Amino acid sequence: MINYLKNNPDNVSEWFFAHVWLSVVPVVLGLIIALPIGWVASHYRWTYPPITNLAGLLYTVPSLALFIIMPSILGTKILSPINMVVALTVYSVALLVRVVADGLNSVAPDVRAAATAMGFTGLGRFLKVDLPIAVPVITAGLRVATVSNVSLVSIGALIGVPQLGSLFTTGFSRYIPGIVLLGIVLCLVLALVLDGLIILGGRLLTPWQRAVAKR
Repeated sequence: MINYLKNNPDNVSEWFFAHVWLSVVPVVLGLIIALPIGWVASHYRWTYPPITNLAGLLYTVPSLALFIIMPSILGTKILSPINMVVALTVYSVALLVRVVADGLNSVAPDVRAAATAMGFTGLGRFLKVDLPIAVPVITAGLRVATVSNVSLVSIGALIGVPQLGSLFTTGFSRYIPGIVLLGIVLCLVLALVLDGLIILGGRLLTPWQRAVAKR
């Protein structure tokens, strides 16, 4: 494992950073898409069951099959990273829609009534009251989606998209378990780092929780 890392630092670093952006970009796009959909599911309660059920069904689509059919849907090349970005964005949306809706539903009616009395309405109340209160729940969902993406990205190596999953295919083809182990270790490190950054971001966005905890 160490020897391969020493002899192929350029390849490993290139695959690592490719894995980073293939894992992170779909989560960011998924959150942007999930926020308005989750708001609809929260604001119009009758839409919650069909929206969340549909999101759950999307997540059951096999990832390898989705990676393969994306070029025919998007008109891209089979090895284009865009296929994986779009597919993983679908999975991220599927995970985050319910999380966003549940996070917004966690805002107490009294809090919303108080915000309305103070003049917060519509988009202003959503951005300054509802969304900040929902941050802890959404952060938990982001952690799951991000770690899940780190795992799913590696499957893209089977269709030739270079990232840390390439260490798995290389190790298997050469019958060298150390290379496979290197890929596992780097995926774990990446997942832990991203998870830690999300936790840190969630704490920075909710300073009032730290104040309450100190009491």
